[in-house]
Amino acid sequence: MENKHKFDLEERTTEFAKRVVRLCTSLSKNSINNRLSGQAVGSAGSVGANYREANDSLGKKDLIMRMKISRKEAKEAMHWLDLIEEANPELKSRMQEIKQESLELKNILSAIISKIEGKATITNVK
Repeated sequence: MENKHKFDLEERTTEFAKRVVRLCTSLSKNSINNRLSGQAVGSAGSVGANYREANDSLGKKDLIMRMKISRKEAKEAMHWLDLIEEANPELKSRMQEIKQESLELKNILSAIISKIEGKATITNVK
């Protein structure tokens, strides 16, 4: 049985960004969707880009900073996906899975950050 989620976070974050790109290219073209799409694609792509940079960090402080930026971008992507859903209510069912993936990525990044920082519990998970 194939696992639903990839455990290679570089691949998983890239696939997330690709899903957002595919979603946004399927939206009707209007001023609202165009603006929301640009923002969503940018933040979704930044999740993986910053995670990859963290993997080549210059030290612990650089690693933590880049991981936090990646987490911040995942949170931002959730914001834009919520707004895309608001502007396109017919996509509500399609949006649930991609929004869930954004939340899961944010939570994974939070857990990694907590571990690196030596914290016993995960904070700011929501």
